[in-house]
Amino acid sequence: MIFNVNEDNPQKRLISQTVDILKKGGVIIYPTDTVYAYGCDPTQKKAIEKIYRLKNSNQKKPLSFIFKELGWIHEYVDRLPDSAFKAIKKLLPGPYTFILKGSKLIPKIVLTKQKTVGVRIPKNNIAIAIVEMLGRPILSASINNVEGEFIIEPQDLEKVYKNDVDLIIDSGPKGIEPSTIVDFTDGIEIIREGKGDISYFEML
Repeated sequence: MIFNVNEDNPQKRLISQTVDILKKGGVIIYPTDTVYAYGCDPTQKKAIEKIYRLKNSNQKKPLSFIFKELGWIHEYVDRLPDSAFKAIKKLLPGPYTFILKGSKLIPKIVLTKQKTVGVRIPKNNIAIAIVEMLGRPILSASINNVEGEFIIEPQDLEKVYKNDVDLIIDSGPKGIEPSTIVDFTDGIEIIREGKGDISYFEML
């Protein structure tokens, strides 16, 4: 199934249908402010397991949670260091993923051995609309091919993944740069330099 959703003004009817799919344990492909990503309802264990299979991944790398706003993040992290709080307020929404210690609300299957989780607030109206209507964050993982390249065109996503996911949201081409990943669990460490500018962290 494919929905063509207007990124500037997402159609509520399509967002509502997307949320229904998520609540029933479906896995979607949706746009962020960087690349296209898998998404699912974090309360649906089988959907989480499916994303791990699609990513051919394990729990060594934390998956990300997409939040609507800062207030939601406090519930899902065990501790929010001052440095992370300031960075979130200044840089989000934006193309960053912050690694933090997860709280008890994070499903155990998602937590790494270090009990960490990725936190994101993308600057994308579709992603935020989905999360807002769902009423909780969605679990997210960027999509790349076997060569590690990100797929830009929605029609290419359809060719490859139409039989693997329950819904593909088409909002036009996306970029090839993923989010910048910053780990706040033990100081501040740039794990991956992506679309997000790292100059803010170099000044700390």
